[in-house]
Order: sequence, then structure tokens, then C-alpha cells
Amino acid sequence: MAEPDFPEAEFEKRLERAQGAMRADGLDALFFTTEAELRYFTGFRTLFWQSPTRPWFLVVPATGKPIAVIPQIGAHLMASTWLEDIRTFSAPHPTDDGVSLLADCLSAYGKVGMPIGRESALRMPLRDFRELTARLAHTEFADASDLMMRLRMVKSGREIALLREICGIGSAGFANAASLFHEGQSLKEVFRTFRIELLRQGADDVPYLVGGAGQGGYGDVISPPTDQKLEAGDVLMLDTGATKNGYFCDFDRNFAIGGASDEVRAAHEKLVRAVEAAAAAARPGSTCSDLFSAMTTVLGQQDGDVGRLGHGLGMQLTEMPSITSFDTTELRENMVLTLEPSIGLGNGKMMVHEENIVVRDGAPEFLSTPAFREIPVI
Repeated sequence: MAEPDFPEAEFEKRLERAQGAMRADGLDALFFTTEAELRYFTGFRTLFWQSPTRPWFLVVPATGKPIAVIPQIGAHLMASTWLEDIRTFSAPHPTDDGVSLLADCLSAYGKVGMPIGRESALRMPLRDFRELTARLAHTEFADASDLMMRLRMVKSGREIALLREICGIGSAGFANAASLFHEGQSLKEVFRTFRIELLRQGADDVPYLVGGAGQGGYGDVISPPTDQKLEAGDVLMLDTGATKNGYFCDFDRNFAIGGASDEVRAAHEKLVRAVEAAAAAARPGSTCSDLFSAMTTVLGQQDGDVGRLGHGLGMQLTEMPSITSFDTTELRENMVLTLEPSIGLGNGKMMVHEENIVVRDGAPEFLSTPAFREIPVI
């Protein structure tokens, strides 16, 4: 059987915190259909989520251990977790992909919480969910989005250790940039080379790698690679989301090919100073909007000029909360955040910079090795 990522005590603590929050909110159970929440409470980690064919369900009661209601194909792996009550159904099924089994499980609870707010998703057919609620006419479904955000945004010591490890792997990969990238290299080869380097350094996978390159800056930060070749005067940016035991790093680095213009040098320095300002403000009791304000002040930007300048990080590449002008979520010790300022350079060009930190009682801990203010030249 698969080795669990954490000892049982980790999941017992998560359940204890969740059940305390459920009692405070008057919930009899929580109901989940998505990967991160199932993995948070069970440790069930598989790439089989890439297939949209089968739904997966988890019920977390206000007392007792979670209950898995899952396709039969997942029974063996789920049995390697700490769960005891594992109910399976045949899937795909011509008429009933687990709805009857799930309705029977949920019928014992009067008020059931589930994530229905920002950044939530229902990973089951809407038709099946409507059938489920019709069968459970006396069950109230309530919004548990804030409850789950409060639980997941504060990381345990074991989670932080994993995040520190994968961020160290990403930092080591970027540290070898001078031997990996060169003028005349295509972006496709740049991306391929860097993926291999991250795997060589110890990453389990590199499910997210984006970036761009262009003279004096780049046009966007989400593009897939092309056959474009690196030229002198280009700014190359790579943004990586590598994983270790299912936990992500998420930070980027900029490199000047051959040399950097004064404008590029100044922009890079300003971006790093914006991160430094946000880190100086990142203390328990501060808010996400405080970090946003610290960065925009350095960048000389108005609130309306940018979207968000960072977010939570953990089992997902991006998690709540968001570092925006309107997110007043208070920072708490052991939250893991990305700090991600961006700056426009005109003519459709931009630059971004990103670091990963842990909020501490005092100065934050940088999980990614902080970049120097001077842009590195290759």
C-alpha cells in the first residue's frame, strides 16, 4: 500500500480543528467533492483526479472520523489512509454515480456545510447534485467556504517543512540558470531544460511552468513556450510550480540575456523592493490589503492598475486568501503566502517578481531564496 504523506496525528489535528469550527457554526457535517479538501482530511493523493469521469465524495461529521464515498477503483488506495468507513460504488454507472450511496450517508445530518464561495467548485454533475438535494429535502446545505479557508490557510509544522523543501528545490534550480540557459536557445528548450533540472534536484513533478521572454520585458506571464529563440537584450522570466508530496512552490525569476537596459534594471530593483516592503509588513494582525498597499506604494501604482499581488500557497498552486486591496483577511502565524508584484513598462511589456514566505511572530521566513535587487545577467 502507498506510504502516507503524514502520520495519523496530522489528520487527527486537522479533524479536531474542523469539528471545533463546525460546532461554532452549527454544522452537523461537511461535504466535499474536490481534490484538495479530500486530501486535506484523508491524505488520499492520486493523479487519477486528472480524469473527469468519476466523482469522489467525502463527508466529515461533527463527531467521528470522515466517511469516504468513492468509486470502487479508489478503494485500495483509500484503505491506506487513516479512514475506516469507506463506501464504494461502481463508476462510471449508467444511472447512479454514487448519488444513492451519498444521499444515504448525508441523510443523517440536518445542516451540511460545503464550499460554495470564491474559488470553490462542484466536482460532480449539476444534474446529480440537484437529484441529491431533492432526495435530502430536510437537509440544509450551508456555505462553509470561510470555515475551510480559516482551516487551510494556517499550515502545520509538517506542511511548512514540505513547503520549505520544495521551495529549496526550486531555488536550487534557479541558482543553476547560468549553466541551463543561453542566447540562441528556444523557449521550448528553456522550459524542457528547467523541468528536467527541477526533477533532478528532487521535485516529484512540475505541473506548472510558465513564463516569457522579450526585448526589454515580456507581454504576459502565463504563456506556453514557443520556438522563439533567446536574443541579447531579452528579459527571460520563468514561474514554476513544482511539487513534493503534493505541496507546491510558486515563485519566479527574471534573467537578462547578454545585458540589461537601465529601464529593466530599475524595474527589477523596484519589484524586489516591493517584496521587501510587503515582507516588512507581513506580521500577525496585519491584513492582506496592508501587504497590497505596501507593494503598490513602492511600485507607484494605483489600486486599479493591478489585480492581486500574491496569494496563499500549499496543496494548491494558489490558495486563499488573495493579496488585493479589498481582501481584509488578517494574517496569522504559519500562513504561507506568495508576494508577487508586477510592473508595466509600456509598449505592452511588463515584469513580475515572486517570493514565498511563512508568516511568523516577527519577521517572516522566506521559503524561496530571496532574489538580489540586481537582475542576473546570462
